[in-house]
Formats: sequence, C-alpha cells, structure tokens
Amino acid sequence: MLIGTADVNFLGERAPRIVSFASEALLLSDVACLQLTAEMRNSAREAVLPPALHPTIPPVVSIQVWDVADSPVGAFGFALCRVSCRSGVRARGFTTAAVTSSEAAAQILTQRFGFPCSVGQVTLRRHYDGADAEVMADGRRILGIAALDPEPMGLDDVQYTGNLNLAHTPMGLRLAQVEVDHVASRVERLTARLTAFDGAGWGNRLLDPYFVVSASVALETVSVQPIRFVCKPDELAFAGTEPVAAAEQS
Repeated sequence: MLIGTADVNFLGERAPRIVSFASEALLLSDVACLQLTAEMRNSAREAVLPPALHPTIPPVVSIQVWDVADSPVGAFGFALCRVSCRSGVRARGFTTAAVTSSEAAAQILTQRFGFPCSVGQVTLRRHYDGADAEVMADGRRILGIAALDPEPMGLDDVQYTGNLNLAHTPMGLRLAQVEVDHVASRVERLTARLTAFDGAGWGNRLLDPYFVVSASVALETVSVQPIRFVCKPDELAFAGTEPVAAAEQS
C-alpha cells in the first residue's frame, strides 16, 4: 500500500494556523472557476504527501483559479495547487500552496479554513474563444494557463474533490478536511496548456506537471463549508480522523 513519505515536521514548519474553526459557510457569488489537471512525474508521487495520505496512480496535480466578483470581503482572485490523493477511500486534494489578491480574503481563508495563502496577483480572463490565467507571487510568474476552444458541458460533468489543508489548529497539527460546494450555471470544456509553472512557488520543487489531462471553466456560486473533521498527518485516515467538537467552533 502506497503512502506519503514527506516529513511531517518539515511540512509543519510552513503550515498556516487556524485561529478558530469557522462556524458558518463562506459564500462566494458570481465566481468564474478555471480548473486544470495534469499528470506529474512519479518521483514526486509519495514524496509530496504526508504519511496519512495515499497517492494516486498516475500522480496528478490539480490547479484551480477563481475570479470572485462578490464575497463578504469584496472581489478577489484566488488560486490553489493540490496533489491528487486519497484519505482512506475518499478522493481528496492535498493543498500545497494558495495565492489570493486580497489581504482580507487571505486572512479568512487561512485563519478559518487553513488554506496556505500568500498575497499576490491572480488574474483570470474569460473570452469568447477561451480563457487565460496568470499568478504572480514574490515578483515572479508562478503560473500561466492558456485555454482555447470552449465546448459546453453538463452542469454536473466536472468533479471538484474536497481539500486537505495542513494547518496548526486548536487540536494540534492536522489535515483539515475542507469541502467546497460548487453550484454552476454554465460549464465549458477547454483545451489548455501550461505556459508557466514554478513548483517551488507552489510549495515543492518536485511538483512538475508535464501532461495536461483536462481543463474546464465554470460560472458558479461557491460555498466553503465549515470544517467538520480533521486528520492526524502521520496516521492513516481510518485511525487518525477526529471530529471537530462544537465547543471548539466559533
């Protein structure tokens, strides 16, 4: 059975802190979400995941870029990089890094939901024949996506798996299970390519997506749900999953 081999203490040094678990969902309206999945090198398969998680075969990187027009903190851009994995039998994505264009959004997403956010420039442009995305962080371009030839899809044809965010929590260092509900009004399939990807900028130099598998863009409403379960990063999910007690929510 394959499990992650990343050093938990090393990962924990860079993990954000959840000050208090969110008690209500974070509602984001009028969102455009570009999702791209790509195969990555086998050398990173176990090495980028903590021992609680099982890598997928083939190993896959999932990238999302959001353009949020309306939220409790106003408009903002958001991008995250995840490694496809399983927690027990559940398909998940282990978040390696995230970037947002808003200090206020970064504070909520980090302190309530454990997304490892830095503040940078996140741009998503949709046009009649495709979409383009770019992320700048620390003065360098860490992501570029060029996508063309949109084709309409069914509203339920795109799957968004749950997130696992490693964070220091009131319960200790944990993998926070963050479910994000996407309710789409329009979904399109795209033919995409990566024009830039900086693995170190997304949390690990071993990240090396080399073959784009799929891409889509959706117009939707997004709600980030309160965390109900966390998992110890050095124990398999069957033994290490814990419920978040109501008394610890705020």
